[in-house]
Amino acid sequence: MDNPWDRRLGFWWIAEDQPDAPAILESPDGPRTYGELAGDAHQVANLFRSLGAESGDAIGVLADNGNTLIECSLAAHESGLHFIPLNTHLTAHELAAIMEHSGAKVLVIGERFAGLLDGLDTDTLGLAVLGVGTIPGVRSLADVRTEQPRTPPTDPRPGGLFVYTSGTTGKPKGIRRPTPDGDVGQIANASALFGRAFDFRPFDGPMLVSTGMFHGGSHSYYMGGLNVGHALVIMPKFDPERTLQLIEQYGVRTGYMVPTQFHRLLQLPQDVRERYDVSSLHAIVHSAAPCPRPVKEQMMAWWGPVIWETYGGMEGAATIAKPHRWLEKPGTVGRAVRGVRLFVLDDEGNELPPGQVGNIYMDNGVGFSYHDDPDQTESAFKGKRFSLGDIGYLDVDGYLFISDRAKDMIITGGTNVYPAEIEATLLEHPKVHDAGVIGVPDPDWGETVTALVQLKAGVVAGDDLQAELTAFCKDRLASYKVPRRWEFRDDLPRTEAGKLYKRKIRDEFVAAIEAQS
Repeated sequence: MDNPWDRRLGFWWIAEDQPDAPAILESPDGPRTYGELAGDAHQVANLFRSLGAESGDAIGVLADNGNTLIECSLAAHESGLHFIPLNTHLTAHELAAIMEHSGAKVLVIGERFAGLLDGLDTDTLGLAVLGVGTIPGVRSLADVRTEQPRTPPTDPRPGGLFVYTSGTTGKPKGIRRPTPDGDVGQIANASALFGRAFDFRPFDGPMLVSTGMFHGGSHSYYMGGLNVGHALVIMPKFDPERTLQLIEQYGVRTGYMVPTQFHRLLQLPQDVRERYDVSSLHAIVHSAAPCPRPVKEQMMAWWGPVIWETYGGMEGAATIAKPHRWLEKPGTVGRAVRGVRLFVLDDEGNELPPGQVGNIYMDNGVGFSYHDDPDQTESAFKGKRFSLGDIGYLDVDGYLFISDRAKDMIITGGTNVYPAEIEATLLEHPKVHDAGVIGVPDPDWGETVTALVQLKAGVVAGDDLQAELTAFCKDRLASYKVPRRWEFRDDLPRTEAGKLYKRKIRDEFVAAIEAQS
């Protein structure tokens, strides 16, 4: 039997060899074959060129889930441009700052975000704006693209990804990947090896796209799916039961998710969960935020050993935890990927032995830099090693375990407390829908462990419930980790990646305390 990895892969070669193969099975913008999607991308690439975007320039896209993000990404990657997928939760100020900082030449923006254009000085920035849908005073992408040919741009060149971090702990930081040299088709074919690392078998799809497509992790996986012939099933937004419906309907094999989605799937009533056949699933990858161990154990019990985990960031990949390895070492985020070395260092930069918690650093032999931000870049490095800001430890076999984000760590009474552990405990309680834990300034303790809890529908907050949750935590956590302060909220602000906006929450508490003093 022929090795499927010996076939020509990568989006462009698949489009040449199998133009009628499905590339998008379902999407808010309709299905596409590989040939149709390639023509769409060529047309957009020629449009970008006609607007003055030259090789090395950047283009930004602010759009909801659908085909636009894929078309623009493919267009950038065949015309030497840097593709910036923009967070759909940006403010007008943040959008303007990113456009100025990146030097983008074109902005493609959905009509839902038209209000963010107020105050954007496009003339000064030299920025061409195209609207998806109808935006008064803005040229329509659908209209102007029809003037362009559906053939490859002249002098095709590989492009790159230019991602801005979510900014949950500060201003967004840009990571601009260098554009490689070589043939566009060959580079896409080589990129198919990304999928091989997660056992995405060629032409053994489809792939479910259920997270925000602007997210860097999501982008890597749906483009990785297309590069190995996995047709995409794109959800406009995540819905737990609809997810199960689509898995059964299309026989979904692969996908990318975040832990918050797992938690919400598990909250479905048992009869709903059992209503759908998920036996087609082969490899679902998760990353972006810590996954509480009980959540992943329950997902493995339900879906089987099909859940892979990866740790890293746009700064660099770090680890992969294969399902069977995670079951052997529950809670691990895996071992270092090829070419990466991991280190756990104390605050002085000394390497710590296995089992001791410290600052996680990695060396991938390449490094990275934040675009036009040497101070931020320098702060991430110790020599050639760089950190994503996480705390954890390595076991004797080299498997990495994450304790928390360094910036999220609470110091109360001189003792380090990791909020992720407390959050995971609270999520086990049957009345808790979501939870976040922060440290609030305290004159005696330094910081007070404070829990913000979103309850399940129909559950009433009150002193009795607070006492119940406190007792629940005392049974499972050391006394100094038990929240001393509680607040019940209707909603907790999270990114598409499932990360809590802890900076925003903490700032609210600090402002309230200062107002009372």
